[in-house]
Amino acid sequence: MYSLIASAINHPDAINPYQGLFNHRIIRALSETGVDLSAVSPRPFAPPVGPYSAYASLPEAERWDGYTVHHPRFWYLLPKRLLYAVSGDSYAKRVPPYLERTFDPPDVVHACHIYPDGYGTLPYAREHDLPLFVVAHGALLNGFEDLPPGVAGRVRETLAAAEGVLCVSDALAERARSLVDASKVATVPIGADPGKFPLGERARLRSERGLDPEETLVLFVGQFSDRKGVPELLELLSTRTFPGVTFAFAGHGGDRETDLRRAVADREDATVHAGLPSERLREWFAAADLLVLPSHAEGRPTVVYEAMASETAVLASAVGGVPEQVADSEAGRLLEPGDVTALGDALADLSADPDRLRKMGAAGRRRLEANDWTWSGHARRVSEIHREALR
Repeated sequence: MYSLIASAINHPDAINPYQGLFNHRIIRALSETGVDLSAVSPRPFAPPVGPYSAYASLPEAERWDGYTVHHPRFWYLLPKRLLYAVSGDSYAKRVPPYLERTFDPPDVVHACHIYPDGYGTLPYAREHDLPLFVVAHGALLNGFEDLPPGVAGRVRETLAAAEGVLCVSDALAERARSLVDASKVATVPIGADPGKFPLGERARLRSERGLDPEETLVLFVGQFSDRKGVPELLELLSTRTFPGVTFAFAGHGGDRETDLRRAVADREDATVHAGLPSERLREWFAAADLLVLPSHAEGRPTVVYEAMASETAVLASAVGGVPEQVADSEAGRLLEPGDVTALGDALADLSADPDRLRKMGAAGRRRLEANDWTWSGHARRVSEIHREALR
């Protein structure tokens, strides 16, 4: 048994229960290993008016599926592209005193992101001479050269001080090794839990959604943004037809949501679903034949693991750690990002071959299970790394 403080600025809360679900699952899985876990998810001070004013009512602590998460406050200044470094400094100034007041010093500090979580808890780890572990998911390291002013230096400081840098993919680990001592870097995949996907109810789920048994359901899951390839999908919807195919777009947020809703408003073969709870989203995965994810950059996206857990084939861009997950022509097809013609051709080709889609989906599930790409598997690997540092 050892004790742990986990920090995750990107975590569900009572105001937005869908943000950062992957961090919730990481922390919950760690808590289920028997570790003595405390969790913080810092929140900005809320303005008196505007879309973020509701955060003033957020409690200091709330229960989340087996553990308590605390919400110390700090100043998050906008615009982010200019003031993100100042926001990180506020995190590092205000959150460590909260940890001092609220918790006994743990054995390990585990930051679910390098920045601002790792940087913000670094003063506390230094004060108590604790090993700090930081997690790299993709966006920060992949876009390192384009970080807002001052942030790159703070990231380098955090990486240099960290005991370990845990990367969700081999591709991201290679990127991390270009910035920090390679001996600190490890690949620790996240995953999905196959038992939570209602595969045996596929016929009922499709019937409830008005789908013909012979239709191909193509599912997109993610933020409605440029980075996730939504513009390419919008172009396909406006320029090509896919007989026998129904599209479902599930996600929340992103500056392309309005464009997407406008594009599908008068169509019978496409729908948009924002803010679905996890159970409903798993139903869509179980009902789908193909996940489409034409991203421009990724770590190892959770939605690909979820597709594999639900025996859903994958059509995705060959970026980041996606090729490590899918293996081209085994669990799905991989394409170069931004190639709308190739994306449309692959969609047409795959949707016309349901037997191939079923075989790819089954291969993805076998691949997931063989590699133990599950939340419990992730927690076990992380716990082993923590314990090794404590020996």
